[in-house]
Amino acid sequence: MKHLLLAFALALGTAAPAWAWSNHALAAYRAFEVLPEVAQAAPVAAEPLEDFLAAQATPIAKLLAQQDAWAQQHIAHYPPLPADLRFDPAIASQGAPALRKAFLMALRVSPESRFALYVQPDPRGPEPTAAALPHDAVSALPLRAKDGEAHHFMRLQAGEAVAPLAVLASASDEPDYGMDVNLWEDSPSAWGPRYGFGPLPFGNPALDFATQAPFHMGFYHESPVIYAAAGFLKRTYPELRVHQFMGLSRLAFESGHAYWGWRFAGLAAHYVQDLTQPYHARLAPGFSTARLIGIQLLAALGMPARKNAMVVLLSNRHFVLERYESQMIQAGGKTGQPTALEVALHDKRQDGAGGAWGDATLRDAVALQSFDEGEAVTRQLLACVPARYVSDPDFDFGVDGGSIDLMSAVAGQGPQAKASLEASIATLMGHFGAHSRELVRAILTPVRQP
Repeated sequence: MKHLLLAFALALGTAAPAWAWSNHALAAYRAFEVLPEVAQAAPVAAEPLEDFLAAQATPIAKLLAQQDAWAQQHIAHYPPLPADLRFDPAIASQGAPALRKAFLMALRVSPESRFALYVQPDPRGPEPTAAALPHDAVSALPLRAKDGEAHHFMRLQAGEAVAPLAVLASASDEPDYGMDVNLWEDSPSAWGPRYGFGPLPFGNPALDFATQAPFHMGFYHESPVIYAAAGFLKRTYPELRVHQFMGLSRLAFESGHAYWGWRFAGLAAHYVQDLTQPYHARLAPGFSTARLIGIQLLAALGMPARKNAMVVLLSNRHFVLERYESQMIQAGGKTGQPTALEVALHDKRQDGAGGAWGDATLRDAVALQSFDEGEAVTRQLLACVPARYVSDPDFDFGVDGGSIDLMSAVAGQGPQAKASLEASIATLMGHFGAHSRELVRAILTPVRQP
């Protein structure tokens, strides 16, 4: 059974998108603009990463060591940081490039991560006047048609004043720019085999974007039967990233580097927001454990058709959910009129519903809530979206769906279908907003800003 589920997970990881919620920044602007601690915060001066690292090398080294110890106690299957990757403050004497690389490798992120000085402009804000940055200056991944939206990056100059809301919202999309790519023993990179994470637990190690999935998904609430047969599913690490970037954010605020306080807070928010997407917290929504096992047994007997169909269907539903959310929020930005999605992102009635943010919040509040929504969201997709896109395994949305206008397609199903699906997505976006704000409140609460 272990080998059967391993084959399933490998196939699923190959077919499914490795990102969630498309461009996080567009939703994050709306989620954070109603948080006074963000919206009313004074502008901050943009600061190169190397300047922050040089100024705080010793405290950063201490913090990273504490975070490694924390992870060993709190995260199942966490591999300790290899001794040769520990951050040594003395590296600062070797110059900015060496310092930067040592820091990124101590975090165990891709050393090719750009960390450029930039923002994504708010589509509801004034027309930007700054110079545009090319995609490659901000992202280490090649340009792809990700859910049909275009990213616009505007250059910041060192020392330039920038609104915290813009820094925070922009950074919330940044982990999808290659930060968690090729970090595994079997990755085709120079750094992956050194990081100690072992082989990629699921997905295809030859597909760069697929290798980030175990850092952006958290399968914490599957059946014990699944875990007994496929314990590798526990090797997911969004908790690690949230803890790392929360700690760095607090350190930056407390040491007078407010720009990096907001930037690291946005990075932490990304992983929280990813787990509000049900397909990032549940392995196979719409498929019971018994059905999953039956499909895999048939595959083992030489009848893989049902397994192959299931993988395509899960991938298609994942894509459709994210594409529709992306088109909804882009449409709202173009019209300038409030939408149901934006109302949900502004809604603060759920804030704090999971209690004070703590070590277990991502797992036991965010991911559990999303896991529980998985079945209902899947039923909604099946009821409201044209069957070809979500119920036909002969149609691969990831390959053939690039030009599809889902909002028009769902509208063609009738007003009730459109309203029902949009209400379901608005519910998920309400979770996106509430958990994002709670995370930032938790970062800011103990901080004594100079």
